[in-house]
Amino acid sequence: MTYLKLNSLRPFLASFLPGRARVGGQERLRAFIGGSIGILITALISRWFAGADSITPWLIAPLGASAVLVFALPASPLAQPWPVIGGNTVSALIGIACAIYIPDPAWAGAIAVGFAIAAMFSLRCLHPPGGAIALFVVLAHATSFHFAIFPVLLNSLLMVFAGVIYNSLTGRRYPHGQQATAPLSSTAARFSAADLDVALTRYNQVLDVSRDDLEELLHHAELAAYQRNLGALRCADIMSTSPLSVQFGTHLDEAWALMREHRIKALPVIDISRRIVGIVTVADFMRQADLDARTNIGKSLREAVRRTGAITAEKPEVVGQIMTRSVRVMSAQRHMIELVPLFSEDGHHHIPIIDDDKRLVGIITQTDLVRALYRAVKPGA
Repeated sequence: MTYLKLNSLRPFLASFLPGRARVGGQERLRAFIGGSIGILITALISRWFAGADSITPWLIAPLGASAVLVFALPASPLAQPWPVIGGNTVSALIGIACAIYIPDPAWAGAIAVGFAIAAMFSLRCLHPPGGAIALFVVLAHATSFHFAIFPVLLNSLLMVFAGVIYNSLTGRRYPHGQQATAPLSSTAARFSAADLDVALTRYNQVLDVSRDDLEELLHHAELAAYQRNLGALRCADIMSTSPLSVQFGTHLDEAWALMREHRIKALPVIDISRRIVGIVTVADFMRQADLDARTNIGKSLREAVRRTGAITAEKPEVVGQIMTRSVRVMSAQRHMIELVPLFSEDGHHHIPIIDDDKRLVGIITQTDLVRALYRAVKPGA
């Protein structure tokens, strides 16, 4: 019983472990230098503005959290200029009002943070450090609304200015506006922009990634999945092995009976070495039955395939006389994805598969291809 309880607790306990950061050393160094520079520029200019002998606070501690967002997560919606400037300033104003009108700092701090979150949601400037600023203002008992202008507003403006310059110089788009880049082509995608909007509405939570970045990331993931599932598949993996075949001299009635018995629509025609010389299909038999001139299809087909027994005959007697001689084949080692245009654009329905010696080893039909594509893209594949 104890063992079972421990097993059931493992997933819960594992959820407290930090996830692996999928960020390279160069990006970490870039964020480290950027955060330091941003705070340094903001501090030096704010201190100069306040004056060397000023006792007024000229730098707020929650700005360190803003620096993390601006320089380490410049693509985050929470790190954009309006959330930094608007979120910090509005939260400071709310904190000041609570410090003035609510005597108990515990109640004042709780109400300030709650109203700051609500205001940032309403003004579309959600910025986590804003909550820290609202609480900081209450605990510091800042009761002058001037405090929201200096140092909060000035600090935020300087941080954004440093972020724009540094991120641009180091190859990061900032501000990172929505739909600033052209979305990936979705002609073959399994989801559209509208589908993503529906999913986000159902998710109904704040995501620390912009919508256009999320869409691009999902398209890249989908492309990687296609390449993983389809890129490695070869014709030999999906073909029907030991396919039925006939030879040039096989009588038409034998070939037709074989196709009807096995419910297939094509038979490769091979020579004695199993090399392909043609292919005979249902369409080839239909042409011989001259259906345009007759109304009884069954009778016409029986007459077309019936043996005459004569040495010479006016109508075709063997497969070689009606087969299609130009046959598109594919090597067993070729990638399956190369078959898609042959079926979808060139009108093929059956592709014989040959080995390195050009001998028939299999056949792939449209059904085989569709089945392989479905297996490759179905959920859980």
